[in-house]
Amino acid sequence: MVKKLFGRGKVKVHKSKIVPHCRVVTDLLDPGGENGDAIQSWRIFRIMSEFVQGFEILRKHGLAATVFGSARTNPADPYYKAAEELSSRLAKKGFTIMTGGGPGIMEAANVGGFKVGGKSIGFNIQLPFEQKLNPYTTESLNFDFFFSRKVMLSLASEVYIYFPGGFGTMDELFEIVTLIQTKKIEPIPVVLYGKDFWEPMLAFAEKVMLKKYKTISPEDLEIFHLVDTVDDAYKYILKNVNCNSVRQV
Repeated sequence: MVKKLFGRGKVKVHKSKIVPHCRVVTDLLDPGGENGDAIQSWRIFRIMSEFVQGFEILRKHGLAATVFGSARTNPADPYYKAAEELSSRLAKKGFTIMTGGGPGIMEAANVGGFKVGGKSIGFNIQLPFEQKLNPYTTESLNFDFFFSRKVMLSLASEVYIYFPGGFGTMDELFEIVTLIQTKKIEPIPVVLYGKDFWEPMLAFAEKVMLKKYKTISPEDLEIFHLVDTVDDAYKYILKNVNCNSVRQV
């Protein structure tokens, strides 16, 4: 036990020991370690390595579009075909196509860029189900940590395109929207593809978040742009992306 003085009073501070089964040990220091010893926090260098390797890939590419969407979408789905077509058209215009590297919409976007000879990047992460690197990338990197992978996907593109997806897609969407809303990054085109899927979410944002609870501002709803065809998405992107002003790492 150690004593510290704060002003005129004395406060007793107990030396703490690492609790073997607390989350700091099990989740942060070393999930696979025998005792969760703090020495296993050398894991931080694996995290640093992912950032360094990711930044090195991003530096090679200028104009870029990042495409998000469900890993469960199959090639016969209209959204898969739309993601493939839109990515092909953007790749022909010089956009590097970036995705999370997995199946579904991610694969569709990589296919689109790959088949026209464009640059097709996959930032993949190993998961117990669904996720494995698709073969349609010209360059890829596997991640162990979600947060470092998210930085790569959201750091340096000129447009972010969201097809229907699950919690991961929503997570990526609201990260970008929050950064724009709080002016941590300059406004960037955020394209939501598929009215049937996105209109209920936008209606909730307007009716509940904006009008009923006033937790957002009217201008926050202008961050999104909703489209329902490849033509509309393509025209909007070319009109609103300054191809001469590229976000760079």
